[in-house]
Amino acid sequence: MWESLATLDRRWIFLAMALAVAIPILIDRPFPESPTPQTKVVFDTVENLPPGSKIMLALDYDPGSAAELAPMATAFVRHCCLKRHKMYFLTLWPAGTPMIDANIRDIIKDEFADSKLVYGEDYVNLGFKPGNEVAIKLVANDLRKLYTSDVEGTNLDDIPMTRNINNVRDMDLVLNISAGYPGAKEWVQYAGTQGKLRLAVGCTGVQSPQMYPYFPDQVIGILAAIKGAAEYEAALGAKYEQYRDPTKTVAIKRMAPQLVAHLLMVGLIVLGNIVHFTTKRKAGTGAGR
Repeated sequence: MWESLATLDRRWIFLAMALAVAIPILIDRPFPESPTPQTKVVFDTVENLPPGSKIMLALDYDPGSAAELAPMATAFVRHCCLKRHKMYFLTLWPAGTPMIDANIRDIIKDEFADSKLVYGEDYVNLGFKPGNEVAIKLVANDLRKLYTSDVEGTNLDDIPMTRNINNVRDMDLVLNISAGYPGAKEWVQYAGTQGKLRLAVGCTGVQSPQMYPYFPDQVIGILAAIKGAAEYEAALGAKYEQYRDPTKTVAIKRMAPQLVAHLLMVGLIVLGNIVHFTTKRKAGTGAGR
């Protein structure tokens, strides 16, 4: 038996992985999610801020990482709209501009059309600026040295919600959703050190180990990968019944195939080690004879 497993055609493993991903998708029955402390503190902060609080959303990701990060941005924008917070969108990634546009179009203008959120009073799009760490430092100290107008070219002094904004310390919360460089680590290092700042981050799975040492001193919370997005969706659904709708829980639905695939991988690793040491011991016993 063990010898046959040692020479198993790898195509059977590929088939098993395909089924592990496909079956949960076809069944379409999500697993329950429970927010971790790192996610819950971000949700509670947004929930408990008074309506009209100023929140900066730095969406530093592109279409290549949207599958992992877009659901958390969507959940966060929904929450801000529900609480009627003022949203300040910006990005340090050239390809981040469409990510901002998608959230404004699909969530603010479409899903919350009845809320009649007004551009310049409830939300503003500052768009993309180059500069990486330098840009973050400018935003942290004097935003107007980097941004003199919004994405449409309107002067900040002519926009009601930016008229009295000078730097990130004027914000009640800053959320950076990051796929790499520049992103969460740079926001912590170049903005988080510039006086008292309430900063939360959302990041890819490979980036999250770099961020955990900053919690809870430099960042109040961390949304890690699609798991963090699913936890935020779960917290949103627990508070607001309309967000238990499966069409609005994209991240939660994606967790099922990911969990089953990970369990399969762990099982295969364990089985592979059992096969390896069993066949090795049998070979040693045979040589001893």
